[in-house]
Order: sequence, then structure tokens, then C-alpha cells
Amino acid sequence: MKETETIKQYSDKLLSNANKVRLLGTQFFDSRIVEKIPVTIPERYEVSIAALENTKDLSKITLAKVLHVLQAL
Repeated sequence: MKETETIKQYSDKLLSNANKVRLLGTQFFDSRIVEKIPVTIPERYEVSIAALENTKDLSKITLAKVLHVLQAL
């Protein structure tokens, strides 16, 4: 994610790429995207991700929930 990018722009790009992979016939679960988000977003979102990691099991949280938490900033 670029520093100037909004969460909405970033999520649109992520979902577009995931859908392209799915169109190729590969299984690509939202949980895999959720795992990648913490390492691809700027530092300003680290507090939100840390709070999610401390309160929820990231392997069970939905992609929508993660994006809503990040958009709340």
C-alpha cells in the first residue's frame, strides 16, 4: 500500500487482484488476504492491526471486518 492511498483504494486493488487469481481457477481465500494485510499497510495502521491481533484470531476474522477497522481511522 502506498502512503497516499486510502484503505478503500487499497482494498479495491486487493479484491481486484484476488478476483483475477480466482478467474484463473485457483482457490484464493479471503483469509489469505487477511494474513497479508498487516505486512503491506503503512505504519500509521499498526495500532489498529495490533488491536485486532490482540482481541481476535486473525485466522478467523473476516476480510470485511479488517477493512472496516482500518477505514475507521
